[in-house]
Amino acid sequence: MSHTEHRASAPDHIRCYVITVSDTRTEATDTGGKLLRELLIKEGHRIVGHTIVRDEPAVLRTAIEHQLTASNVQVIITTGGTGISRRDGSYEVVTELLEKSLDGFGELFRSLSFTEIGPSAMLSRACAGTAQGKILFSLPGSKNAVRLALTELILPELGHLVREVTR
Repeated sequence: MSHTEHRASAPDHIRCYVITVSDTRTEATDTGGKLLRELLIKEGHRIVGHTIVRDEPAVLRTAIEHQLTASNVQVIITTGGTGISRRDGSYEVVTELLEKSLDGFGELFRSLSFTEIGPSAMLSRACAGTAQGKILFSLPGSKNAVRLALTELILPELGHLVREVTR
């Protein structure tokens, strides 16, 4: 089958869980997480839950592992903690959980980011892959990064990704 045929046979409505990783964000100030949820819903996907967790590896790992075992979750998207500061640990946690890495996601995201923000794009450690039959994305926390990742990369392929990981 071609990628076009794969997309045509992919599910239209995906069940997603969103995790914001931040030491400072609250429900009121989590603009990246809110935008992420809004964009997914606008495309017909379902948010089965969301949470904000501290940028602590053990806390994030527990939050992701809980969703990996949840039967109603197909995709987990984290936002925040992908930089290179001492407190940024999302990349390490997510990559340790991945069974198969989607290296092209991070490469494409940084390439698209470069056209918007220049060489600062290299500081992003956005990544994606599969774990326990689910898709896992790790995005930066800014609204612009969330919008770019979702509109240009994730939303066009989300059903196709779920189709492939569940075959």
